[in-house]
Amino acid sequence: MADVDDTRTALVTGANKGIGYAIAAGLGELGLRVAVGARHDARRAEAVARLRAAGVDAFGVALDVTSDDSVAAAAAVIERTAGRLDVLVNNAGISGRTDGGAQDPTTLDLDVVRTVLDTNVFGVVRVTNAMLPLLGRAQSPRIVNVSSTMGSLTLQPGPVMAAYSPSKTMLTSLTTQYARRLAGTAVIVNAACPGYVATDFTGFDGERTPEQGAAVVIRLATLPDDGPRGGFFEEAGVAPW
Repeated sequence: MADVDDTRTALVTGANKGIGYAIAAGLGELGLRVAVGARHDARRAEAVARLRAAGVDAFGVALDVTSDDSVAAAAAVIERTAGRLDVLVNNAGISGRTDGGAQDPTTLDLDVVRTVLDTNVFGVVRVTNAMLPLLGRAQSPRIVNVSSTMGSLTLQPGPVMAAYSPSKTMLTSLTTQYARRLAGTAVIVNAACPGYVATDFTGFDGERTPEQGAAVVIRLATLPDDGPRGGFFEEAGVAPW
């Protein structure tokens, strides 16, 4: 399919609220058309309406990253709407429940681990691999995986969360594998940590705003063609992991 126009298009998963919404808004302010990927129909529609009211060229895409069928359907929507994909931000993620020692490694609930991995790791693989053909049609395609320094083996910040933290360790490692595989292509892949952001994900306890957290993601999503590949970055620069 030929490109509909020259407007760059970005897909942000989990974009109906929090950091995801701030990423979508920031990319929209830079002139990108933004596909708002989200599971919840009403919240997705509300986010699109808010973005459009702010002057962003936005459209909604029903997307459950844990469903192969949903991801395939989302890719089809983007192909029909835009013809290609220039930026993919894998932002959708869950922390997993913590009650009853569910993420204490000594009492770890393996069902919680499976649930967290299905969104935070397997979901990224599902979405990325479904979107790669569309990314391949772009001149300067970018993939940004939203990870966390809670998965850093060096820093080990935050509470003990033996499902969530390892999921982010794996996501950062997976990012390097994609970057190695795509080294000979135009696709640039990196991971980012937004920091401890005040959203419903953190019980609004973080010291950073969603916009502050989104900044590093937006920077990686708009890297020049000679930008870094396979790195893990936070606002201050390269993050240890």
